[in-house]
Order: sequence, then C-alpha cells, then structure tokens
Amino acid sequence: MTDLTLFEQCVTIGVCILATVLSRFLPFLIFRDNKETPAFIQYLGRALPSAIFGMLVVYCMRNVDISSANHGIPDFAALAVTVALHAWKRSLVLSMIGGTAAYMLLTGIFG
Repeated sequence: MTDLTLFEQCVTIGVCILATVLSRFLPFLIFRDNKETPAFIQYLGRALPSAIFGMLVVYCMRNVDISSANHGIPDFAALAVTVALHAWKRSLVLSMIGGTAAYMLLTGIFG
C-alpha cells in the first residue's frame, strides 16, 4: 500500500468531515417540520432497526466454531443473556452491557 501525501491526507479528512456533516444535517433540511414525512421513510424508520440488529447478530456469530474446545458456549450464552435482558427490561444499553460482560466473563472461564 502506498503512503498518502499530506495533501491527499487532508483531502481524505475533508471528505470524511463533509460526509459526516451532510449525514447529520441533510435529513433536517429535506424533512422540514411543516411537511409530512413520506410513508416510505416512516417504514424505513420502523423496519431498519430490526434489520440492522439482525445483521449485527449474524456478523457477530459468523465465526463461531462449534467444533472448537469451548463449542461456542461463551458466544451463544452471551447472546442468550443479551436477549433475556432485553426481553426483561427493554433497555438497549443494559442489553449491550450485560451481553458484553457475560461474553467477557465466559471467555475468561472457558477460554
């Protein structure tokens, strides 16, 4: 891989800043308070969080090797803890912290 010049680094950082600013402010400019949000955008607002969460689960579990020494026990147990905590309290933060803590604890025990 080639090293970027200082100019190329500055342009790259500038493009990243511009993309971040646009992604934050553009929705507020497009969807004003006085206009009804289009039905398709409302549908995406309802459907995408579940779809993204499902993709995250698949991404996290894709490399679990059930033929390894621990048979994926820490991964599946931490997933179960995350689901149980979310079903119990409906708190995203509690679910993420609890699932992460369970995974770290179980990988420390099972290796």
